[in-house]
Amino acid sequence: MPKRMTMTEVLRDRLNREIDSGTSFRAIEQGSGVLRQSLMPFARSEASLRLDLADNLADYFDLQLKPRSERKGK
Repeated sequence: MPKRMTMTEVLRDRLNREIDSGTSFRAIEQGSGVLRQSLMPFARSEASLRLDLADNLADYFDLQLKPRSERKGK
């Protein structure tokens, strides 16, 4: 079974795919409200994002968290 990606991995992957497709950090900053100074080190895996900034970035990418049907061990 493949390993599930963490929220950080999902956001970083989406961000890097967006950058690779030609979208500028400036455009993502304007669309998400997350400063380039936060996005750039996050994209390079040099820093993490505060939860409120991760929420903004997830909204920009139209992502949402949903609970699993059951937690393991319960």
